Amino acid sequence: MWPLTSRGCCEGLGAFADVTAGPGGPWHYKNGGRELSTAHPRAQVSGGGVKVLVLGASGLQGRAILRDLSRSPSVKRIVAADLTDEGIVNFRRHLNMDVITFRRVDVRNRGALVSLMREDIDVVIDVLPVSLMMAVVEAALDARVDVVNTMYGHALPPGVHERALERGVAIMPEAGLDPGIDLVLCGYGASLMDEVYELHSYCGGFPEPAAADNPLKYKITWTWNGVLLSYKRPARIMLDGHVIEIPAADQHAARWIRTIDFPGVGELELIPNGDAVFFAECLGLPRTLRATSRYSMRWPGHAAFWRSLVALGFLSDEPVRGLPGAVTPHEFMVRHLEPRLQYAAGERDIVAMRNIVVGSRAGVRTTITYEMLDRRDLETGLFAMNRTVGFAASIIAQMIATGEIARKGLLTPIRDVPYRRFIDEITQRGIVIRETAEPAGNAGGERRVAV
Repeated sequence: MWPLTSRGCCEGLGAFADVTAGPGGPWHYKNGGRELSTAHPRAQVSGGGVKVLVLGASGLQGRAILRDLSRSPSVKRIVAADLTDEGIVNFRRHLNMDVITFRRVDVRNRGALVSLMREDIDVVIDVLPVSLMMAVVEAALDARVDVVNTMYGHALPPGVHERALERGVAIMPEAGLDPGIDLVLCGYGASLMDEVYELHSYCGGFPEPAAADNPLKYKITWTWNGVLLSYKRPARIMLDGHVIEIPAADQHAARWIRTIDFPGVGELELIPNGDAVFFAECLGLPRTLRATSRYSMRWPGHAAFWRSLVALGFLSDEPVRGLPGAVTPHEFMVRHLEPRLQYAAGERDIVAMRNIVVGSRAGVRTTITYEMLDRRDLETGLFAMNRTVGFAASIIAQMIATGEIARKGLLTPIRDVPYRRFIDEITQRGIVIRETAEPAGNAGGERRVAV
């Protein structure tokens, strides 16, 4: 066993810290590292199987969720809800349609949404735009049904946790790729340490080189508006024990950009992404923590391109004066670039992830690194982004519906998902996570870009 003795980590990790594995545990070694897989039994399902409502089922992530759910022996019924069924119809040969029923719904109609949720649904998976997140949560609270989404939980207002506890509802945001899989791996790595000194998460989705044929070297695997919104999000990191606030306007500033070499991909650029300190606090780590960060990965040159556009106001939410209507630069960028950044049928995306935990284990300063690399499945057409986001959301939703995750209130994967069980499930779906452990050195191998 790799013991967990840090008081802070124990308090944060709580009942779901699964630390029974150690050297020679239920993994197999390959190429100097080890690919994580486990042999935990599946939870038993009562009542004849799980019944899941998927909101946004016709979209890219929704289709991946439907594929995963419809292939699961635990799932009895899936209600696929959206404004249109076009995406589902076009994807139906990759689905078990015997368990899927389509329902047309507008989630802005609260009464209709609550009524749908009360149709003997065990759990709701929401992959709608973030602007609709609270409407779904409010309906779930009214219907007293658990809900999973893939957005950051800080978008929810204060008091949601207490209201969910009162109504016996689990609300699990951040149950996708980033945030999602990264949080599970960071939590797992932290649980294997006696003390944690550094916690870093790097993740990105981008075209493979042959498909990176535009000036951005970027194409869309979700919503372009969502990407642009992420470029307007402030970041918080810790360096040498000091918390640093990075304003949204400085996200692409040269002084914050790093580069790394990622195996099987090459050199990538690191751009600050969200609040790393918050997730470290969820694990109770600040007592020993000296550095933490979250970065998005892109092909080199991406930050410089956006730095110029941001400086020129292309992400502004102020309407452009002198033009008809109230069109903002941000809205123009969404409408103008979205059709120009689509993948062709035979092109593939890449999802790359690296999570680094530096700490002390049995008195030895150690770096544990988790790496994941996935590419588009051309047989189904599902992008790597769809697979990693959708499969993660499906796994976590099924864990909640079966009672494997029994907590109620506002939850987070970094603390409330059974780490090794999740790793087992995601690897069974062909998404390989490779772990290495070595004496601590330069965490992540990142390099600062010259200013």
